Amino acid sequence: MLRAGVSTACLYPKLLEDSLYDLAVSGISCVEIMTNSDSELNRAFICALRDMLTRFDISCPSFHTHTGALETMLFFSEYPRRLRDGLEAYKRYFEAMNLLGAEVYVFHGAKAGSVSSVPFYAERLGELVRLGQRFGITVAQENVCYCESGSLRFLKALAAELGDDAHFVVDTKQAVRSKENPFDLVRALGSRIACVHISDHSELGDCLPLGKGRFAVRAFLKALIDAQADCPVMLELYRGGFDSITDLVSGFHTLEAGIHSLSAAQT
Repeated sequence: MLRAGVSTACLYPKLLEDSLYDLAVSGISCVEIMTNSDSELNRAFICALRDMLTRFDISCPSFHTHTGALETMLFFSEYPRRLRDGLEAYKRYFEAMNLLGAEVYVFHGAKAGSVSSVPFYAERLGELVRLGQRFGITVAQENVCYCESGSLRFLKALAAELGDDAHFVVDTKQAVRSKENPFDLVRALGSRIACVHISDHSELGDCLPLGKGRFAVRAFLKALIDAQADCPVMLELYRGGFDSITDLVSGFHTLEAGIHSLSAAQT
């Protein structure tokens, strides 16, 4: 079942707790939380976020961190001790996710051209995947334009290497930036899709509020349903790309209405 949501990253650089509160009082019932500093992983801080989620009856299925830019160095270098340290550090993220009830970790991975082969990439990512499984967490590879994962060919090869351990985050704006068709990603990755980051796009930009571009949002949601993707669909915009939180609320309701009508049509 698809679920509509909004990422706290939309409101960056507003403080995370303030971003979550603004979404909560605006009636957003599902969020992706993105941390922006190491101190935001402290147990007391995470517990305060959890209490806010509980108070407003908000679910948090997916989680993203500010350390995506470090993942090349932590997980894909030839220095084995760094990998061990990276895995140890990510235990904190998975512990935080357990407190928040989040199940999907959004992984950027290695920068393009920095990894020698897909099997090596899969071996290293597999270490993190297995660590996540110990915490009940699904580590999902996002398609990112400046990373190895920007290529659909790479994602298909990675899926073949990882088998049942392969899960993905499909980001529509990143697909456009990589000159990949978001619909092709859905058809190729199907039920392995664990989360979606959605935005609109047109000649005016590649990360627009829903309804401000030419992206066939309803058709995209139907493609996800047809591919048997069971995942949150998170609105993720950059702060300079929308006017106010009302754009986020409007996008959330667009997603909610589209998912509801498409799901009802199938029953």
